Amino acid sequence: MKTGEQYLASLDDGRKVWFEGELVERIADHPILGRSAQLIAEGYDKVYDPTGDHSPFSDVPTDAAGLREHIDFVHDLGMLAHVTYTSIMTLLTAAGRIMDSCPEEVERINAFVARARAEDIRITQCITDAKGHRKVRPGQQEDPDSYVHVVERRDDGVVVRGAKLHITAASLGHELMVIPTKGMKPGEEDYAIACMIPVNAPGVKIVDVSYAPRHADTGTFPVSGPVSYPESFVILDDVFVPTERIFLDGQTKYATVFAHSLGLWERLGGLSSMADGADLLVGLAQLIAQANGTESVAHVRDKIDDMIIQATLIRASLEAAITHCHVGDNGAAFPDELYTNAGKYYAASHYDRLVQSLHDIAGGSIVTAPSLADLQNPEVGPAVRKYMQGNPEFDGETRLRLFHVIRDLTADTYGGWRLVTNIQAGGGLYAQKIVTRKWYPMESAVARAKELVGVPFAP
Repeated sequence: MKTGEQYLASLDDGRKVWFEGELVERIADHPILGRSAQLIAEGYDKVYDPTGDHSPFSDVPTDAAGLREHIDFVHDLGMLAHVTYTSIMTLLTAAGRIMDSCPEEVERINAFVARARAEDIRITQCITDAKGHRKVRPGQQEDPDSYVHVVERRDDGVVVRGAKLHITAASLGHELMVIPTKGMKPGEEDYAIACMIPVNAPGVKIVDVSYAPRHADTGTFPVSGPVSYPESFVILDDVFVPTERIFLDGQTKYATVFAHSLGLWERLGGLSSMADGADLLVGLAQLIAQANGTESVAHVRDKIDDMIIQATLIRASLEAAITHCHVGDNGAAFPDELYTNAGKYYAASHYDRLVQSLHDIAGGSIVTAPSLADLQNPEVGPAVRKYMQGNPEFDGETRLRLFHVIRDLTADTYGGWRLVTNIQAGGGLYAQKIVTRKWYPMESAVARAKELVGVPFAP
C-alpha cells in the first residue's frame, strides 16, 4: 500500500500535463492541480496500513451488503478512489461478459486488476472520443483520428492514435483505461481497441481544466474551494501499447461490452452521489427558509415537500439497484441494470427542478450577497452583518454563509459543472432510456394488459 507522500512522489514520472496553456513542471507544486493531488494523497493516508497487501477500497463486493458498504467507503476516499474502483469493476464486469469468447483477453484483464490492487495505483476512464462529424461512423470520418484507433500492429503490441475528452483527473492517476465509446461494425476493427496505458507513456499528452476558484479568498467558495478535481483532455499521439495491456483488439462485436460495463458502474456512482446531493439540497432549502423566516409560508413548504419526494425517490432507486444486485460467474456483485439506469435518469432529469426550487426559496441574495471578506471589514462589516439577518434565530453571518454555500454549490462555476456532469456522467440521458427499456420486463407488462383486455391477440 502507498502512503500519501509516496503517491505524490509517484506523479514525478515524466508525465506531460498542460494547464491554461503552460506545461506543468511539477504537479504537487501547482497552485490548482497541487491541491487536487493533495486531496488524493489524503485519501491514501486514510486507509494506509503498513501490513496491508492492497487497499481495501479495491476489494470486490460479492453481495448487496458489500456493494452498499463500498459506495460510502469509496466516496469518502475522494474522486480518484471512486474512479479507480469503478474502473476495476468495469474490467471485471466486462471480463465476465466475454469470458467464453475472449479467454486470452480475460486473462490479461485479471492479471492487470491483480497488479493494480497490489501496487495501489489509481486508474482513470478514457471513453469519450472527439467524434468528429456526429452523423458519420468512426470508420468513415474525414479525419480517422476522430476516434481512437490502431495505426500500427506489431508482434509485441499496437500503436494507437486519437483523443479522449471529459476525463476526470486523468493527469493525477497512474493508468488510463482506454475503451471504445460505442459499438463498432465490421470494417471498423481498428477502432475496437480496449487497453491500459500508463499516464507517462511516450506520446500521452494531457490538457487540464478545472472549476477550482481562482480567488485569493477561497472562503467565499466553501464547497469548491476545499475540494476540486481537474477535467482532462487526453491526447494519444502514436502511443505504443504492449500486448499484455490489450483487452480487446479488433473484435467489433464486443466493442460495446466495455462501454456498457462502465456505464453501469458510472451510473451507480452518479446515482449514489445524486442521492446524497438531493438530501443536501433539501437540507439547504429548509435552513435558508428558516433563516429567511419563510419556513411556514405555504408555497415554500410545498416546494420543500416536493424536493423531499424527489430526494426520496432517488434514494429508493439506489436502494433498489443495490438490493436487487446480481452476482456474475466470477463472483463479483453488480447493481441491477433496470433500477440503476431508471434511477440515474430520474435523478439527472430532475436535478434542475430541485435547484430551481432551492433558488426560489432562497432568493436573489445567493448571487448578490456581499463576500465574507466584506463581513470582516471594520467600516462596512457591522452593517453587512446587521442587514443580512432575517430570522433573529440566525445571525447575519450564518445567513450570509448559507447564501454562499448555495451559490457555490448551484449557481457558480462549480454549480455549472455539477449541472452538466449530472446529465452527462455515465452517458447522456438517452443512453439511460435505452438501457432502461432493454431491462424493463415488457413481456410481463404486456401479458397483464392482454389478460385484462380479455380477447385473444394474434401471435
